[in-house]
Amino acid sequence: MSILLLFACVLALVVIDVPIAVSLGIVALVAMLVTHGSGSLPNLPIVLYNGATSFPLIAIPLFILAGAIMNASGISRRLIALASAVIGFVRGGLAMVSIGASLFFAEISGSAVADVSALGSILIPAMKVKGYPAPVAAAIMSSAATLAVIIPPSIPMILYAVMAETSVVKLFVAGIVPGFAGGFGLMGMAYYFARRYNLPREEAFAWSRVTRTLREAFWALTLPLIILGAIFGGVVTATEGAALAVIAALFIGLVVYRELDMKHLKAAMIEGGVQTAVVMMLVAASALLGTYLTEIQAPQQLARSITEMTTNKWLVLALLNVLFLLLGMFLHSAAAIILVVPVVMPVVRAVGIDPVHFGLIVTINLGIGQQTPPVASVLMVACSIAKASVWEVTKVNIYFIGVLLAVLLVVTYVPVTGLGLVEYFYK
Repeated sequence: MSILLLFACVLALVVIDVPIAVSLGIVALVAMLVTHGSGSLPNLPIVLYNGATSFPLIAIPLFILAGAIMNASGISRRLIALASAVIGFVRGGLAMVSIGASLFFAEISGSAVADVSALGSILIPAMKVKGYPAPVAAAIMSSAATLAVIIPPSIPMILYAVMAETSVVKLFVAGIVPGFAGGFGLMGMAYYFARRYNLPREEAFAWSRVTRTLREAFWALTLPLIILGAIFGGVVTATEGAALAVIAALFIGLVVYRELDMKHLKAAMIEGGVQTAVVMMLVAASALLGTYLTEIQAPQQLARSITEMTTNKWLVLALLNVLFLLLGMFLHSAAAIILVVPVVMPVVRAVGIDPVHFGLIVTINLGIGQQTPPVASVLMVACSIAKASVWEVTKVNIYFIGVLLAVLLVVTYVPVTGLGLVEYFYK
């Protein structure tokens, strides 16, 4: 009962437009004062500090900074040109290019918002010029950007790994097959809309164009190979891989492409700093609430309540899927992970669910949440770029959400989809 009351208070504050981090902090502070009195206050700064200084969390600002530098270095434009050369000849080719470019960019940025901002600002206007209805263009770009949280490196996966005390690298490996399966599924849905609206093809396929764009994008394509190769090869941790991503992005932007000047670098650092501050404030504030919930043994109470109803892990996964789909409609993915994962992990472990498997399920759920109003952070960015109504876009986007839901169900009930590569490499 106490968990529901705390969550209700947080949601009530969020609904009246109090920032999520502030909402978490207020609820935790009031709960501690009511339960333990003012004697608990001297420990709060230590809890806040410790909550935001976990070593794996350093990967988040580094990946954000790397993505911001890449956005300013001409990498997005080169990836789009390559994707256009490879798959642009299909009907609705520009839609395919949007999804293909998102698959590439997802392996670099780890952020769906960064993906839709960087690629959408170029591709959505281009699709509208080619005759794509604005809602269709926005829906395609928005749903494709969600791939960035499934395919490694993924910022939500890093957060989950910290909260669940599991392996970041195994989560990254688990996301590869579902991420690309989702990409191909979205391409299939985009082709359906291309036939429905008789959308145009791009340029005819030509090997000369493929080789030219491949040569131009060569250094951009080395980034995921360097980052993920080093992480999966055991050469570096995920956090060290993020630092490597920043160094590689700076080298390519400053030395190779020479499109990154001090003005753009400063803007990239400010953007990375702002995004990092938002996430870290959430992490620090959630540490307060997490400490309180641990003291009153709320996670253990929840675990007992659910296991008294059922110990069937498939039914538990169904209940948790519903929970995270609902939370994704109202909370930012980082907030949902930070707020809920520590509470439900005792349940997950009690019924024998693999933490890596559950982490992949949580990530896909919250990726879908980025597409479902009223919050829908990624959808809102796409609608803003396309200058289209959220509800008009949602009418189209529901088909693409259906693809992502199908991926979620397959990953949930056919665990080998995500865990197959993990078991191959690590067992």
